[in-house]
Order: sequence, then C-alpha cells, then structure tokens
Amino acid sequence: MELKGKNVLIIGSGISGVSAAKLVAEAGGYEASITVFDGNSELTAEEVKQRFPRSLVGEVYTGALPEPARSQAQLVIVSPGVPVDSALVVEFQKRGIPVWGEIELAYHFARGRLIAITGTNGKTTTTALTGQILKDWGADVYVAGNIGIPYTSVAGKTSEKSITVAEISSFQLETIHDFTPDVSAVLNITPDHLNRHHTMECYVAMKESIAKNQKKNSRCVLNYEDPYTRSFGERTSAEPFWFSSARILEKGIYLADGVIYLADGDGKEPVPVIQIGEARLPGIHNAENIMAAIAMTYCMGVPLTQIAESVRGFRAVEHRIEYVATKKGVMYYNDSKGTNPDAAIRGIRAMDRPTVLIGGGYDKDSDYDEWVEAFAGKATWLVLLGQTKEKIAACARKHGFTNIIMADSLEETVQICAGKARPGDAVLLSPACASWGMFPNYEVRGNLFKELVNQLED
Repeated sequence: MELKGKNVLIIGSGISGVSAAKLVAEAGGYEASITVFDGNSELTAEEVKQRFPRSLVGEVYTGALPEPARSQAQLVIVSPGVPVDSALVVEFQKRGIPVWGEIELAYHFARGRLIAITGTNGKTTTTALTGQILKDWGADVYVAGNIGIPYTSVAGKTSEKSITVAEISSFQLETIHDFTPDVSAVLNITPDHLNRHHTMECYVAMKESIAKNQKKNSRCVLNYEDPYTRSFGERTSAEPFWFSSARILEKGIYLADGVIYLADGDGKEPVPVIQIGEARLPGIHNAENIMAAIAMTYCMGVPLTQIAESVRGFRAVEHRIEYVATKKGVMYYNDSKGTNPDAAIRGIRAMDRPTVLIGGGYDKDSDYDEWVEAFAGKATWLVLLGQTKEKIAACARKHGFTNIIMADSLEETVQICAGKARPGDAVLLSPACASWGMFPNYEVRGNLFKELVNQLED
C-alpha cells in the first residue's frame, strides 16, 4: 500500500503503536498524516504525544475519538490489545476502511523470508531457539513479534537475504489479511484468552489463520499429538510438516527412546538428530518445542549437524521454567510466562521434586481442573494470590487438594513459600493466570519474583 499522503490512524500508544507509527512515517517518506488515539481517558493527549518521536504524529486524542478524525482515516492500525469487536473498530470495518494490526503492516514492508510461529504454549521458547539456530548457521536473522520486539521495528531493516522469525499471538492474527509466511507453525491449541475470543471455536480459527494464505509450496509445522492441529493438517492449503512426542512417524520429526529423529518419508532409515538429554530444556513440552524448531530450520536449509549443535548450546528463555537460585537447599523456579492452565501444567510436570507452587492472577475465564489434577505427586503446598485465588482454591478443594494458603502480595507469597519448603524441595512460580491487575505483564511479575528470591537468606 502506498502511504504517501495517506491519513493513517494509530489506535494504541504502547510499544506496538509507537513502532507502527515509526514504520508508517518511514514507509510513507514522512509524507503520511498520522493521528494517534488511545482509549484510556486517564491519559492526556500530551502524555501520549511524548511517547512518540517529536514531529512524527499530528493530532492525538484520548478517551474518545471525535468524528472528524474518524471520517478522515484512510488506514487504521490497531495494537494487539484492542479487540476487533470493539465499537470503534467495527465502525471502521463497516465503512470499508482497512483495519490492520502491526503484523500486517510490517509484512507489507518487510523483505526476505518469514517464519511465523503460534500456539497456546511454547511460542517464545520455540521462536528464540529457531532464531538462534539460524543465527549460528550464519543467516541474517531478525527475531520479532509477540516475543517483545515489534515486527514493525525490524521490517525496515530486512533484506532479500534475511530471515524473520516472528512469534504471533491470536490477538495479532485477528487483523491479518495478506500476511503469508514461508513456513508457519501451530505448536498446540488449548483453551486460552476466551474472555477475548469468546468461544473455543473462534480461538482455534484465529490460530489456524496463520496459514490461511499459504500455498502447497510452503510448509506448516504441526503437532501430530494435538487434536486441533492434527485436524487442521488435513485442511490447510500448506504442506503439513508433522512432529510427534508419542509415536514414530513415517514422515516428519519424532521422539523415540530419548532421541529425536527426522524421517523424510522416502523409505530410507530415519536420521537421528540429537539425544533429548543433551538439550538444556527440561520436560516433554520442551522436546516438542525443539522438534518444531528443528522442522522449521530444516525447511530453511540448515544442516542437521548445525541444528543439533545449536540446540545443545541453547538455554531456556527468561520467565519459562527459569532456574533462579538455591536458598537453604530449596531450588526456586520462575515460570511467570505460565499464564494459562495448560502452560502451568507443563511447569509443574517439569519439576522432579516436591514443589511449593505459586498460582493465581487475572481471570481469563479459564478452568483449572486439569492443572489441579497435575499436582498429584508434585505439589505439596499451593500459595494463591490475585483475582482468581478463591476460584482456584475452590477447584483445588473439589479435587481433594487442601494444602492451600492465601496471600495478598508476591512479597508475602515468597516468604510463605520459604517457610513451607524443605531442603531438597522446589518453589515454582507458575500462576496459570495472566498478571494483569497486579502487574503490567508477566515479565514484571517474574522479575519481582527473582528479586525477592535473591533477597532470601542463603
């Protein structure tokens, strides 16, 4: 799309909105007219304007968007936190005004090849590992998206020879139109963000849309052991590239007897890639993340020997079953990125010792039964905080788990855990809930947890 002379409305003034505005300005030769709107009525227009580079934007509005600004918009860029069924966005859609997210905007101005990764859990680890393998191979790589680096912030730096590895959330997939990765991946699909997507069917459809524009000459990496992704593999227009942690595949990547194999489906013997024990990522869920990363980088032409070497050297990403410290014989782990029950199940299953578990936070209309069932043989105490603590406690008691303590702050929680844990135990922050309400995001929650742990006496 030609942006010179266009009236572009940016909705949202966070990092995504600021980055989008910069790309619009650059792509439009600084001749696009940029208006910014933030629905937070507690912000002033001047406060919002200070977030953007000087002279980059024109009018700035907060709280409510006046009619002249609505009628003049020729392209609307919405931040991921803005629901597409909000009255303002629906109004623009009804009027035929293009509504893009920053992912769609970046795609239109980025060059080179694109790997796009989605799924309920494992996105960040898989994205980081995929990017690291490509970097070790010597490729010109940009890792961006929901991992914390807006795709729009790197789009202008890409070249025909570069490869972008993008983590894509369901929120970001709501606003794609032409977005077409060379290789996509849907790692898994379990209930999450139903307060935003309303139904599981809608949530699944959003995840699947990552491959909606792909053709037969492109690949979609899918988890054979997930019923949703297995079903999608039968319908996608891309060529499925399967991975499995539970069975031997005739074609794809699979885990058997502690070894990851690649089977090309050509009748030849499968090729062993790496022993899973050589990787520094614990748990079967990380074995799946590794297999997905192997599949995607193999599709990009990386030799299997290079892939194996990179996997051996890769360390877990921050806030995902991250070892923090050992205090008085107790090992502390930060899994603040476990923001839904399925992610938290993976966290508790990765523990190999009695564990004092920290849970609770913002309510995303999740059910906690399967998470509580995963406590068996693992969790010794459950310390709860946040909006969902009563809901989770009731669920735990229903399943016969009664070692529950309520806390009002993370500071209090860490002190309680330090008192309950015995030498040889673990303390795991894996909340099964988002951080909103108490913290701006899971990173802030995880960083505070690590700070509090490191303050404990040795």
